[in-house]
Amino acid sequence: MLAQFDGLLWFVFTLLPLVLLQRFLHREIQAVFLILSRSSEITIALFSIIFLPGVFLHEFSHYLMAVILGVPAARFSLIPQTLPNGRLQLGYVETAKTDIVRDSLIGAAPLIAGTAFVAYLAATRLELSSLWEMMRNGQWNLIWLGITLLPQVRDFPLWFYLAFTVSSTMLPSQSDRHAWLPLGVVIGILLALAALTGAGPWMLSNLEPALNTFLRSVAVIVGLSAVLHAVLIVPTFALHRMFARITGVDIK
Repeated sequence: MLAQFDGLLWFVFTLLPLVLLQRFLHREIQAVFLILSRSSEITIALFSIIFLPGVFLHEFSHYLMAVILGVPAARFSLIPQTLPNGRLQLGYVETAKTDIVRDSLIGAAPLIAGTAFVAYLAATRLELSSLWEMMRNGQWNLIWLGITLLPQVRDFPLWFYLAFTVSSTMLPSQSDRHAWLPLGVVIGILLALAALTGAGPWMLSNLEPALNTFLRSVAVIVGLSAVLHAVLIVPTFALHRMFARITGVDIK
């Protein structure tokens, strides 16, 4: 049974590290800027500039999904602001309230657009498809060689930067997820009713393979995003500690 839903398991097991690594890396980047500038305004400005490509794709995907679904969008902003709860909001799109299905799709748009964009960069610009084939074929002796050759890819710094900023901002925010719980409850009830009427075996045979394959593909991209964050955490943390020691100022 677990093998039938391994795509969901892989998605969860890659998403959790990405969430934790993203939060830690963002905190370390802000700490470095705050130690150097001693100004929260400058820190927010620099942080926003770094993640501007990802923020733009995040908010534009909200807007585009709203337009596609026929939901009026009132305001679109990329200007960062600090929320009352202390969290930093890098941008937002205001849309009219609608049904839970369209609200959920609008909220999920950044994850859809972000994974698609990172997948495109990984396959066509960073040339990671060859590494993926090596992993699938168990050619572990060649994987490290492939990794060491990645910086030689044309325009590697640009593609790495875009992959990082997009993957670091593609997760839906709390407000983006507000309709997911009621939609999940409705879907759960419908699935339970379908199972009670005898449609369970049909769904497992016809719907599960496609859904499982999709989730495995998404898990690969989410896992890649987690690796990008893990790679950048080491130098960022080292910079944080170095500047804290030099200046005698630290941010906890």
